[in-house]
Amino acid sequence: MGNFIVWLVWIGAAFVCLASAVAVISFTNPFFSALALIGNLASLAVFFLLLSAEFVAAAQVLVYAGAVMVMFLFVIAYLGGEEAEAPWAGGPTWQSFGAAAAAGAILVEVIVVIGLRAGGRLSNEAEIARAFGSPEEIGRFFLTDHLLAFEITSIVLLIAAVGGVILGDEARRDDLRGGTASARSRDTPPGLEPEPSQLGPAGTVPAGMASRTGPEA
Repeated sequence: MGNFIVWLVWIGAAFVCLASAVAVISFTNPFFSALALIGNLASLAVFFLLLSAEFVAAAQVLVYAGAVMVMFLFVIAYLGGEEAEAPWAGGPTWQSFGAAAAAGAILVEVIVVIGLRAGGRLSNEAEIARAFGSPEEIGRFFLTDHLLAFEITSIVLLIAAVGGVILGDEARRDDLRGGTASARSRDTPPGLEPEPSQLGPAGTVPAGMASRTGPEA
């Protein structure tokens, strides 16, 4: 009965993992893609629990599905969650074919590496040491074998957050300029628009000229 429950949980987590991964790359709204990615990370935490790696599962939920995804959602909300154009809208392009080819190559590479590393061990029960998934073991890997990759990931996430803020600020300024220009064009009668050299700071119309271009003129 215990093995049946374990297999049932494993199959359910695998289905959620694959479905959420497909949803991440299928949704055109980045907000929904981020929510699907949270589900994918949570399903991976279930796999760590099945491997008796409770600390890794907790870190997966708290760090990745929690803190990192909050940062992603913050950047998406700051930039605006408008729906992007579908990848295959208007017919396939060379970028679509290139992305599909790159994804296929990575899939083949993963399968080959797993096959070469695993060998005949997939048919036998693996021996899991008591230190597997412990804080000491994770800390040793992060601070020795994978220290460079760990630090590079931190820098990449910081750059992504700063870049999102900069892009969002530029987009808001462009929207503000467009709104100011459209409001000025509605308030100014045809033929009385001020010259670009006569505009004040931030595209505003000086007070004296506004009186000449108003309805009284």
